[in-house]
Amino acid sequence: MSKSNNRARLIVAASEHDGDMRYGTNFSAGDPFIFLQQNGKRTIVLTDLEIDRGKREAQVDEIVPFNPLEREVQGGSTKAPPFEKVVAHFLKKRGVKSAEVPANFPLALAEELARDKIRLRVAKGAMFFPEREAKSEDELRKIRRALAITEAGLARGMEVLAASKPGRGKKLEWTGKTLTSEILRAEIESAILRAGGVPANTIVAGGDQACDPHERGSGPLKADSLIVFDVFPRDAKTGFWGDLTRTVVRGRASEEQRKLWQTVRDGQALALKKMKPGIDGLKLHNEIKQLFAERGFPTEMRNGKHVGFFHGTGHGLGLDIHEFPRFQKTVFKKGQVLTVEPGLYYPGLGGVRIEDVVVLTDNGIRMLSKFEKRLEI
Repeated sequence: MSKSNNRARLIVAASEHDGDMRYGTNFSAGDPFIFLQQNGKRTIVLTDLEIDRGKREAQVDEIVPFNPLEREVQGGSTKAPPFEKVVAHFLKKRGVKSAEVPANFPLALAEELARDKIRLRVAKGAMFFPEREAKSEDELRKIRRALAITEAGLARGMEVLAASKPGRGKKLEWTGKTLTSEILRAEIESAILRAGGVPANTIVAGGDQACDPHERGSGPLKADSLIVFDVFPRDAKTGFWGDLTRTVVRGRASEEQRKLWQTVRDGQALALKKMKPGIDGLKLHNEIKQLFAERGFPTEMRNGKHVGFFHGTGHGLGLDIHEFPRFQKTVFKKGQVLTVEPGLYYPGLGGVRIEDVVVLTDNGIRMLSKFEKRLEI
């Protein structure tokens, strides 16, 4: 096997949904296309539909048209060949006999390439492009822009909530109607769209609904009740994600709600203070859980349901909403961008989560998110 074949790296994916493909090409497309790297040279194969835009936008060394390759495989047949056979044909023309691929490489395509004696091996390590872990200054600017879009959505949510008034049964009313999670989410997502973002499953969950951290929320929102806003849009221009969570009460918080909220804020503050290169994320995660337990908020099972702090403290953020590393599965390194989002959840009282985004520096962190933390609206 030649040295060049050992260096072949292959991705076949839609870059709109695949962070590795977006990173490798700086090109956004909603349909799968081919990326091949040989001897450091990056080539992409695009259809007639995408090729002119690709020439303007993609940051690669070569762009090859897909349609002539498809005609070569089709030959005299009246039926267009399967996409997988065109990929195999292209790789054979390039002399590729083996290639390194990401862990999420399509199985049907892998089976077709195996029939054509092209051997695939999954890339070792957590990331196909290890350099994605440490964010450049340009990437940090793009993440900050995505966070500004996120903050615009959150600001609109808080604005509408502040304008609402309690009605019958403490149900909040806004513009003459009951304010629901659905209405408030629509206001947040409209603001995100106006700011240049693409909303994704925004969470507006009140009361016990917020005790399930990924419950989007539905129905009327109530005064004097904890409401979790978790907003995580993608910047339509760059593909980078923002991710912020705030928990508020429209009206007056009870002492128990205030204690829960302050405990979560103190847990986040503990993490932000101690995060620096060389610190073990799992140990810090456990310190937060211990702090919560000492404040009277243990993590346990009650009536067959998890309560307390039963999710991770955070995750990597960039071209994927959840990318490497996970907070408690890493030793922190300079350049990592992580969310920091402890939470506590107790049915009957409600849920609290507070989330910000930081980058690891030489001796600590730099906050990338700027939205205020306030309990009562």
